[in-house]
Amino acid sequence: MIQMIGFCGLFCDQCDAFIATLNDDDEKRAEIARLWTMRNHRDIELADINCLGCLSDSDCLFDFCRDCEIRKCANEKQVANCAYCDEYICEKLEDFLQSHPEAREHLEEIRNTH
Repeated sequence: MIQMIGFCGLFCDQCDAFIATLNDDDEKRAEIARLWTMRNHRDIELADINCLGCLSDSDCLFDFCRDCEIRKCANEKQVANCAYCDEYICEKLEDFLQSHPEAREHLEEIRNTH
């Protein structure tokens, strides 16, 4: 499987919501909805667990992805992901990367190979 690296450096194709969507797996969606409801302290329904990844042009995006400021910025700048941005690492991205060090590693690897 080809890896789908989101704008922020996370792998969309490893996200449970993405996997459940591709497999049309309502049992997995229900499991994810319960877990994410507890983790995020807000109600997330089975129907909310539909996402084709932040790189998708589809409206099929989980609300965190749809509303993501990093995604909005990268789309406006028309970059494949933040590693290709002239303003790398901006404050918005740095705040995110503080809690997602694996995403920083992915973006750094991309920057070092291109």
